Amino acid sequence: MIVFWLIGAALAVVVLALVLRPLLFNRAGGPVSRSAANISIYRDQLRELEADLAAGTLAQADYERARAELEARLLEDVREQPAPAARPAGRGAAIAAAALVPVVALVVYFAVGSPSAIVRGEPEPHVSAQQVEEMVQRLAAKLRENPDDVDGWRLLGRSYAALGRFDQAAEAFSKAAAGAPRDPDLLADFADVLAMARGQKLDGEPEKLVLRALELDPNHLKSLALAGSAAYERKEYAAAAAYWQRMLPNVPPGSEDERAIQQNVSEARGLAGMRDDAATTPAPKASQAPKTALRGTVSISPQLKSKAGPEDTVFVFARAAEGPPLPLAIARARVRDLPYSFQLDDSMSMNPAMSLSAFPTVVVTARVSKSGNAAPQPGDLQGASGPVANNAGAVSVVIDSQVR
Repeated sequence: MIVFWLIGAALAVVVLALVLRPLLFNRAGGPVSRSAANISIYRDQLRELEADLAAGTLAQADYERARAELEARLLEDVREQPAPAARPAGRGAAIAAAALVPVVALVVYFAVGSPSAIVRGEPEPHVSAQQVEEMVQRLAAKLRENPDDVDGWRLLGRSYAALGRFDQAAEAFSKAAAGAPRDPDLLADFADVLAMARGQKLDGEPEKLVLRALELDPNHLKSLALAGSAAYERKEYAAAAAYWQRMLPNVPPGSEDERAIQQNVSEARGLAGMRDDAATTPAPKASQAPKTALRGTVSISPQLKSKAGPEDTVFVFARAAEGPPLPLAIARARVRDLPYSFQLDDSMSMNPAMSLSAFPTVVVTARVSKSGNAAPQPGDLQGASGPVANNAGAVSVVIDSQVR
């Protein structure tokens, strides 16, 4: 299984680069390079390895070997990435280009007998289209016998998508998502193939899946891209710009990714009749301060301080005191920044239709996440305020409890 996860980690880097680019930049903007996606996928895969290590399902030696292999593959991919084309193709072409990914994964799934086959650097098997089809059918049969195999359903979904069988791909991803309903990567992939099965339309169930993924991980790149695309399809250009702008803090400053995203944010803002300077401005000027802003300070109790590492992620978010549980605005810091002075406003909204200004009374929660995932996990540290006005100016949140 270590071999399968290592190959999956390396392939996922390529998948996101191939899929994210046409999702976001299939109109006027330039393509996204793979560097930001590489980093995001690397972090996700590393968190999975760390979780397996913590759960005792992965030995320390296997963890170290897996991490080293993942880092090496990531570095090689970054160094060897080709110059991007000026005009990327659409969503269908991207999935066709990504067809190699599930094909190779299927070969690994069925052909690799031991980890030493990869360690020795043996050549990958060459397979015909008929053999690929046979492997897909074998995998489908295997899953009928073992319907709880989430990773098998995920692979089957990707394989069907590569073959252009999006209805079957959506059905496979539905079964995978049922077994892992809190996996934002899986939810975003499910939304993508479901949209393809529905004529490349993201409205309805695909968008709901995307919003669920963003509730779990507000900075999920593919989900932000899809959410922006869904808003763009509805001609809600301001909302599209808001989603895409949230991608900017998660890509390297000055990179090709940043420039491409800025171009598309500017395009969407222009179509919305808005000034486009916000695409390149990280924070509003004092004269342009948001009308509704919630400010305060997050600290951690002395009793829990030793349980948090300085690089652990701190999520600060506001939810309606009475209403849906989706965070209305969210900020992120590190434990080393505590005590942390925060500001939450509508520009940090996860969903433009669910903004901070729409709910007069909110509760502010701060959570220290060991995994870096916004979804609460056992062992995370957290604290919450009582109900406060959405424009309160001195909210105090003390992280004083542990998630069980």
